[in-house]
Formats: sequence, structure tokens, C-alpha cells
Amino acid sequence: MDLRSLPIPGLRALPGLGSRGPRTVLELDLSHGVQTGPPRHPLEALRLRQAPTLRAIGDGLRRAAGDDDVLGLLVHVGTCPLSLAVADEVGAMLADFSQDKPSIAWTATFGELTSGLAAYRVAVNAREVWVQPSGALGLTGVHLGITLLRGGLEKLGVDPEFAKRHEYKSAADQLAATEVSAANREMVQRLADAIVDDTVARVAARRSLTPDDVRDAMARAPLSSAAALAAGLVDHVGYRDEVYAHARETWTPQWQPTYVHRWAHAQQAGGDRLAALTHRHRPVVAVVDVTGPIVLGPGTGAQAGADRVGARLREAGRDDDVKAVVLRVDSPGGSYVASDAIRREVLRLRESGRPVVATMGTAAASGGYFVAMPCDEIVAQPTTLTGSIGVLAGKMVVERLLDRVGIVHEAVDAGPRAGFLAPGQRFTDEEWQVLDAWLDEVYADFTTKAADDRGLDLAVLEPLARGRVWLGTDAHDRGLVDHLGGTRLALERACTLAGLDPDDVRLPSPSPLEWLQRLRPAESSESPGAAAVVVPTGPEALLERLAASVGIAVPHGVLSMPSGLSLP
Repeated sequence: MDLRSLPIPGLRALPGLGSRGPRTVLELDLSHGVQTGPPRHPLEALRLRQAPTLRAIGDGLRRAAGDDDVLGLLVHVGTCPLSLAVADEVGAMLADFSQDKPSIAWTATFGELTSGLAAYRVAVNAREVWVQPSGALGLTGVHLGITLLRGGLEKLGVDPEFAKRHEYKSAADQLAATEVSAANREMVQRLADAIVDDTVARVAARRSLTPDDVRDAMARAPLSSAAALAAGLVDHVGYRDEVYAHARETWTPQWQPTYVHRWAHAQQAGGDRLAALTHRHRPVVAVVDVTGPIVLGPGTGAQAGADRVGARLREAGRDDDVKAVVLRVDSPGGSYVASDAIRREVLRLRESGRPVVATMGTAAASGGYFVAMPCDEIVAQPTTLTGSIGVLAGKMVVERLLDRVGIVHEAVDAGPRAGFLAPGQRFTDEEWQVLDAWLDEVYADFTTKAADDRGLDLAVLEPLARGRVWLGTDAHDRGLVDHLGGTRLALERACTLAGLDPDDVRLPSPSPLEWLQRLRPAESSESPGAAAVVVPTGPEALLERLAASVGIAVPHGVLSMPSGLSLP
């Protein structure tokens, strides 16, 4: 009996058992998105059940590149509902695989009268790019918007009273400004220009075109499939069945398709089982997530609660098997105090002799940058929104709104500044002085710590601060981050600093049921249950959901990135 014929996952990966019969072609379907971390709650777990994890994609493609049983890779780009940062990380994995084996990226269209920028940035990393005859290439550039809400709020009887440090801290502008400032316009324009510049460079290099060729095509976009083919931006025009027929004709007729994340899981469950038994004591690199707005307390599943993040960092510090930590940050910022508490835990972890490397996702701005800057090194994607070293504070005064709707509200204070942040009354001159002094203090603390953490003179760091949001490429050029890349590069850098082989370490995977495991009552502040999330309730949670439904991001603290600023 031929053991290779047994339907045992990973059996053909065992030494001495080469494959016979149909070989494997891996598939990657990006239409359902990509999971960058464990689901935050049961509904998200259900919604993402068809989405592969970023880690499974990376592990699978790295393993498959050296597996003779794997012929190639077919990537269905689809609608590609990924941020630019995640798209670039998947694209880098695809590019690495394509150096060793054939790959085809195909889709019905790269945008239907919409931007196909993120989808195409993924596709150009494959050896061949296909698009449906009726499809198009929406390489139309980048459109960002600046929205100011003050006029509408004032018509409702709400008067925003905010102050900021400094001119680029446009999170305050969205609520309190009546016109777009020159600094805000300059910052957003540079973000858009930097994305276009990076896209042009990537496409030109991958498609063997000149930058002028790409810019000319972008000026004529959206391009029909025929025009995209003529411009050298795609290789073939055809439907899905033609893509698969082409793969069978050019690779070999006998193969079976398998999703890359399913294949990776089968390989790990089968071929790695023996290796796992002999490598139980491999050193561990822990991955700690800081995802969502940074808030005090444990936070909700969609927030990075300082208590919860701190507990995980301390847990890594108590584990003798943990030799290094990757801090995965994807946050628009939030609370200054909460960010400072997390920064302290990062520093304590480094003091234990373990290197900590931050990897930034879609955004690591303001408070998100605050928690990343104390790490040994910072890795960012070229399109990561980062920096925003600044501060804002204030309140919405609803005095006129209450009068308008006939609501009587009388303040009863005990203490000269009891109503300092009360929404029913305006700031007095003395209160403005207090607020301004506090903003100066926070800004000075932020910039001083950032300069110290990054090893820069304050005179060099401060002009890069002032509340300005940078794209990852510009932040790298200015010394705010160390490397451009994704999670794999962060892992490699952490291992290098710890003297480890990145292919000979354990990366404990968080359970998709982590939210359920943490329902167990905590025995102490060091127990996993102490880091459990809280369920958002009350009028504040309702307000946040209503604001999100109309595209308005509610700041979660004084270290918040400009609200609503997101990349295509």
C-alpha cells in the first residue's frame, strides 16, 4: 500500500514521502478580507469565518515556496476590502513567493467606477495579472477629504471650544475650525501625493515600465481592460475559467486547488507534529496587540484598554520562555494617560533584557505612536499613518442647544473649577489659561519622551511633531521609524536583537475564543481574566455608534489622530 495515497493532512510533507498523482495549486481569495488579529467578539468571529489570517497566509506561502508538491498560486483579488497597509503586507508575501514559483492575480475588475488602488497594489506582485474583459483598471489616484463640522454644530446650538498643540493637529479642526487651515491642507495633500508617488514607483518596478508611463496611465484612468493590456499594466484579459484553463495548460493539467491558509494548517497539523514534539522548548516571541482607540481601563473588544495591554506585556515579562516581543500597533490614539501607562510597561519589558519591536498597521498615530516609540525598533508599512505628535482638548458647549429645545439646566457646583469641562457652560478666561497650560505640559512631555525614545535631539524632533500625520515612507526618511515592512520583518528584527533564528522560534497563536476564555474570574491583577474587555453601554456608547454610522470618528482622548482621516 502506498502511504502517500492516505488522506492524512500533511502526510506528503513528511521526509521520504514525496508526492504522486495530482499536485497542489494554492488559492488566495481576498474578497472576504484578511484577519490581522483574533476576533474581538463573537459577531466579528462569525463575519470573518471565511477570511484567512495574515499569519496563515505568510506561513503558508513561505512554506509552499520550498515545497515541490506546490505548483503555483492563484490570487483572486476581488473587491479586496483591505487597507493599504494590509494590502502591502499581503503583496510583499506574494512577491516573495513569486520569486520562486509562478503566480497569477486575477479579478473581475480593479474598481467599477471606483478606485482599485489597493487591489492593484496587491496584484502587481504576481507574475501575471488578469482582468475580466468587461472589467477596468481604476488606477485613478488618491482622493482624500477634509470635513469641518463646526458650522453644522453651531446651527444645532452646539459650540465647540477646543485648543490644540500645534498647527497640524487637525483632529481639533474637524470640530472647531470654520475653514481649512494651510497647515491642514498641506499635510493632507502630502499624504495623497506620497501614496501616488509610492504607487507609481511600485507599479513601474513590477511591470517594467517607466514612472512616466504609469503616471500617463493614471491620468487616463479608469482604463478599460483592453487599454490596461495595451499599457502593459495587465498581462491577459479573461474570465475566471480562462485563468484556470491557462494555469492547467502552462503549469500541468493534473493539480488540485487548495486555499493557502487551509494548506498551511494541514501542513502544520501533519508534517510539523513530529517537529513540534522535538522542539517544545524553542524560544518564544510573544505578539502583543494594541488595536483600536487607546483608553483607560480594560476597554471594549474594539479598544486598546491600557489595563488589558499592560497585563499582556507583564504576562510576557513573567514567561521565561519569551525572549522577545513584537508590539503590533494599529491605533489612531486616544488617552494620554493610558498611552503613557502602556509606554511604561514597554520600557519595563525592555529593562528585563527582552527586545521589543513595534510593527505598525494602518495607523499608529498620536497615542498609537506614543506606545510604539519606546520600542527598540519600529517597523511601519509605507502607507502607515503615523506621527501626529501633538495634543488637543476641549468640550462641546450645548448651552444654546438646551435653550433652543426648552430644556432648563442649572449647574450646581462645589469647588471653584467643578464645572471646568461641563458642557452646559463656556470656558472662562481663567479656565482657558488652565487648559492652555495643561496642553503645553502634555505636548512638552510627548515631544521630550519621543526625542529620548528615538535618540533624537529635541530641536530635531519638535519640528517633526506639531501634530503632523506622516505617511510611513516620510516617517522613515525623518527617523520616526526604523524600517519599512510588515509583521515578518518585525519578527526578524526582534529575533536578530535577541540572537534568535526567526525560523526556529515559537509564536503562540491567540485563541479565536480568547474573549470567552477571559470570562473566568480573575484571581489577581496578574490573572488573564483581569485583562477581560468590558461591554460598552450607556449614552456615550450609543453616541459613538451613531457617529460612526455617518462616518464621524469620535476622539477617545487628547492624543487622537485627525478624525475620519483614512486612506483608500
